Amino acid sequence: MARITVEREHSLGKAGARAKADTLAQKLKDKYGVESSWSGDTLNLKRSGVEGTVQVFDDSLRIDVKLGLLMSAMSGTLKSEIEKALDKALA
Repeated sequence: MARITVEREHSLGKAGARAKADTLAQKLKDKYGVESSWSGDTLNLKRSGVEGTVQVFDDSLRIDVKLGLLMSAMSGTLKSEIEKALDKALA
């Protein structure tokens, strides 16, 4: 099982960052069928072979993703895509 962790600082405040996380979660649902739910300031993400969280802080976001066996082979590509999507969302 592979793990991906990506952290980015932001100046959006917690509410702004939560809104960006919601937008990103909707895109993931539309494109990949990823389900999401909030638990406090943590957005939980789940799909077959992928499980993760987006933790929202006042000045940063942290994404942790666990990949199942089949998805592990694509971990480098997925990390790149996560970084690109997060940078775009926070821009």
